[in-house]
Amino acid sequence: MYFDDGFFSIFTIIVPLFIITIFGIIIYSVFSNVKQGIKNNNSPLLSVPAQVVTKRTTVRGERSYTTYFVTFEVQSGDRMEFEVKGEQFGMLVEKDLGLLAFQGSRFISFERQK
Repeated sequence: MYFDDGFFSIFTIIVPLFIITIFGIIIYSVFSNVKQGIKNNNSPLLSVPAQVVTKRTTVRGERSYTTYFVTFEVQSGDRMEFEVKGEQFGMLVEKDLGLLAFQGSRFISFERQK
């Protein structure tokens, strides 16, 4: 099989561009996560009355990595969705009323009303 020089010149351009793009995406993701963490750390810790509105999960990967989300509605009618741990997800039921504690976009806790 014969390849002319055009094939190799395109190949030597595309592969480095692909590698640079992948590294760029990884670096952007890392910096975005660090930036969000700093923003959360600088946000006030708030505790507000809220109701659990809905729960959802997403499953990714061959090993079924599950991410858990819970949506809360506060007294003003605003809704906020937080990523939570599996144990917390399992303890919450839709329509639960309680005190939601959060810092920026970080879920801290939810204490059910008694």
